Amino acid sequence: MPAFRRLFLSFLKLGLTAFGGPVMVAYIKELSVKRNKWLDEGTFNEGVVLCQSIPGATAMQMAAYVGLRAGGIRGALSAYIGFGLPAFVLMMIFSALYVSSHDLPKVMALFSGLQVMVIAIIASATYSFSREILRNYRHASLAVAAALLFWSGVSPFLVIAGAALTGVFLFKYEICNPSPIRRVESHGPVLKKIAVLSGLVVFGLTALFFYDVRLLKLALLMFKVDIFAFGGGFASLPLMLHEVVDARAWMDSKTFMDGIALGQVTPGPIVITSTFIGYLVYGFWGGVTGTIAIFTPSFLMLVFATPFFDRLKSSVFFLRATKGILASFAGLLLFVTVKFSSAVTWDFMRLLLLSVSLTALLRKVDILYVVLAGAALSVIMF
Repeated sequence: MPAFRRLFLSFLKLGLTAFGGPVMVAYIKELSVKRNKWLDEGTFNEGVVLCQSIPGATAMQMAAYVGLRAGGIRGALSAYIGFGLPAFVLMMIFSALYVSSHDLPKVMALFSGLQVMVIAIIASATYSFSREILRNYRHASLAVAAALLFWSGVSPFLVIAGAALTGVFLFKYEICNPSPIRRVESHGPVLKKIAVLSGLVVFGLTALFFYDVRLLKLALLMFKVDIFAFGGGFASLPLMLHEVVDARAWMDSKTFMDGIALGQVTPGPIVITSTFIGYLVYGFWGGVTGTIAIFTPSFLMLVFATPFFDRLKSSVFFLRATKGILASFAGLLLFVTVKFSSAVTWDFMRLLLLSVSLTALLRKVDILYVVLAGAALSVIMF
C-alpha cells in the first residue's frame, strides 16, 4: 500500500498540469496503473464507469477513487486534496487580482475576449456531450424539453429530478446492459468511516452557522450544486448559473463568465469556479468555503458507492434514470450557451474570435493553448 504522503505528492504534481478536465483521466491511469501499479487496469476501468455514473468532476473523482482503492479513505483524501490543491491556490490568487484590477482597460479587454471564448468552450462541450448522450429521438426530445423548461424559469434541480423519473419510463424498452453482481464486500468498516466523515461535515456546517451564517448558506448552495452535477464538471454550470446569477443575483452573467474564464487558465476542473464565486461574494473565507463545499458531497458519494458499485450497475432502474439525467444536461448546457451568448455585445471581431476558437476546440486543440492564444489576441483586438 503506498504511503499517504506519496499519494498526495504524486497527485499534487499531476494537479499542477491538470488541464483539459476529463482528458486527465488518461494521465491518472498512466500514474496509477502503469507507473506505480497501485491498481490493475480492470479495477481502474470500473472506476471510470463509477465516476461517470455519480455526480462530480470526473477527473477529481478518479483521483479519489485511485486513492481509495490504494490506501482506503485516508488515501482517497490524500489524492483528492493533492490533485485539487494547485487549482484552488491559483484561483484564489486570480480572484484577488480580479477584484483589485478588473476595471483597468487592458484587463477589461482581456475579459471581453475571454467571455467570447467561454461561449466557444461551452458550445464545444455541449456538442461533444450531446453527440455522446443523444443517441435517438427519445434522448433528443428529453434534452429539448429540459432546455425549454429551464428557459421558462423552472429550477434546474426540478428539471433533473423530473428527467430521472422520466428516464425510468421513457427508456424502458432500450437495452441498458446491467452488469451481474460479481462480488460482495464487507460494508461495515466502510459505513463506520463514512459516518465519521459525515459527522465531520455536520460539525463543519455547525461551526459555519456560529461563525458566519452567510458562509453556511454558501456552503449549502454548493452542496446542492455538486449533488445534482451528473455528467462531469460542465454539468455544474447550469446549476451554478441559476443559483448565483438568477436566483440570488450575487453577480451578473458577465462576471460569472469571467470566473469560468479564470477556471480555464488554471489546472483542475471547471467547478473551481466556485472558488471565484465564494471569494467575490464573501472574500477569502468565502473562497475556501465555496471550494470545500463544491467537492465534499461528490467525494462522500464516491466513498459510499464504491463498495456497492456492483449492485448499483446491475440495476436497470438506475441505468435508465442516469440516461434521463444525462439527456437533461445536454439541454441545460444548450441553454447556458444561449444565455451567455445573449450577455455579449456581438460585432465582427467577436464573431471571428468565436469561430476560430470553436473550430480549434472541435479539432481537439488543447484547451489551454486555445485560451492563452485567445487571451493574447483579446488584448490586441479589444
